[in-house]
Amino acid sequence: MNLHDVQQEEPAEHVPSNRPAILIDIGGVLVPDHLTAAAVEWGTRLGIPPQGFLNALFGENDDHVLIGRTSEESWWNIVRDRLGLGPDLIHDIRDDLASRETWDSALLERLRRLRGLAKIAVVSNAWPHMRGRMATAGLLDMVDAVVLSCEIGFAKPDPRIYAAALRSVDARPADALFIDDTPGHVAAARSLGMSGHVHTSTTDTLARIQEFLKPGH
Repeated sequence: MNLHDVQQEEPAEHVPSNRPAILIDIGGVLVPDHLTAAAVEWGTRLGIPPQGFLNALFGENDDHVLIGRTSEESWWNIVRDRLGLGPDLIHDIRDDLASRETWDSALLERLRRLRGLAKIAVVSNAWPHMRGRMATAGLLDMVDAVVLSCEIGFAKPDPRIYAAALRSVDARPADALFIDDTPGHVAAARSLGMSGHVHTSTTDTLARIQEFLKPGH
């Protein structure tokens, strides 16, 4: 074979690894729900229904801060105007919400022990602060990839975020388990050929991961 032959050869088609992959959500899964209690307490303090508080925080954010089109600081200015509050109280709300975030230690430990056995990607509809919170929690060292809606410009259940997550860990849909607390997001993953699990408790999710990783899952 001469040099000309080598140069004319077509590159071999890339074949994704068949190593199992775990794709897992943050809010409501790795970070247990803390917004429900916060909405009740802040709603009472501000004299509005809890849902009104949540609507002020998240209403229409899907097309703005959640997909990176609006900065987090600018979005909080919108929230401040919606609630009719001054900057000091908005700062208190932000600090309070951040202080309520806790990580599910059992799930984190399971992810840590899976390194080398499965590819792990965090796939989350998240605001820009989340990557910093993950770094503080040490989560970035436990996973192979992080796919955040605010960084890639589209959010679940958009098929593109699932495709990006699979590419990030070089996995086929058939070799991936997608875990989320929103049934619609899980349904979207299943429609793309992945296995899916709706998170309702840590115990059930740990059992589903174990089942998925059994030979011939």
